[in-house]
Amino acid sequence: MFVYKLDDRVELRPLAVEHARAMFEMTDRSRDRLRKWLPWVDAVNELNDSLNYIKGAMKQAADNGGFSAGIWVREELAGTISFHEIDWNNRSVSIGYWLDQRFTGQGLMTSACRAFTDHALMRMGLHRVEIRCATANHHSRAIPERLGFVLEGVIREAEKLPQGYVNHAVYGMLQSEWKKVR
Repeated sequence: MFVYKLDDRVELRPLAVEHARAMFEMTDRSRDRLRKWLPWVDAVNELNDSLNYIKGAMKQAADNGGFSAGIWVREELAGTISFHEIDWNNRSVSIGYWLDQRFTGQGLMTSACRAFTDHALMRMGLHRVEIRCATANHHSRAIPERLGFVLEGVIREAEKLPQGYVNHAVYGMLQSEWKKVR
């Protein structure tokens, strides 16, 4: 199992079945905040739901279709970041992420997204990385903006959340652009 150190206290590690309890507890702690932005939160009601997600992520990684990692701060799971399904024909991928509410505002997700973007574009040789966020989710939108992603447009009513449909801001980064800003 690989470990990618972001700094002396933070590292990325692939999600594994032994992380299910920590992931479920993290989801449960942050449920009210996450529900506003992520449609899957209300479907995670027990430990087995987190375990099934991790098993699915492990299978996706084994099939070379994507990758999910835990963000660990001094041995505590603080969040997750994932390559959604990789489009190998078009050499593109989308990144999804979320943090336990106790770890927000520390730059952790910006660092993790920087590492994932660099890995996708420079090591995997992909052409494009995309990040989509609800337009009103200013904290999430700040991450691709800080990293120099281009706001390419808004998709209207792109996702159904408990409070109704939300628009998505679509950010993109091309390999040629990343080489200049990394």
